[in-house]
Amino acid sequence: MPEYIPGTEEGVGVKPREETKVPRRYRVLMHNDDYTTMEFVVEVLQSVFRMRHADAMRIMLRIHKGGVGICGVYPSQIAEAKIATVHELARSQGYPLLCTMEEE
Repeated sequence: MPEYIPGTEEGVGVKPREETKVPRRYRVLMHNDDYTTMEFVVEVLQSVFRMRHADAMRIMLRIHKGGVGICGVYPSQIAEAKIATVHELARSQGYPLLCTMEEE
């Protein structure tokens, strides 16, 4: 076994730690159309985006009056899943409701 000599330490190499990157976040946008009912939009906002009734009403009115409203901000995979769920629910009820996403 080699003899220990002070000042000549050899030990475990330490790699510099890589910075953890925060995942990009995306806004889920719901767009107004002339066919989807306001009641259905509120129902979707409550069930898919877990909004309270008052918040869902406020967002629905913003969508109705302004043409588009933000439903939430999520990492990309969650945003895509929520959009797919909204489209599936809307198509099953015969509505052309459209959701998109944009980078925050």
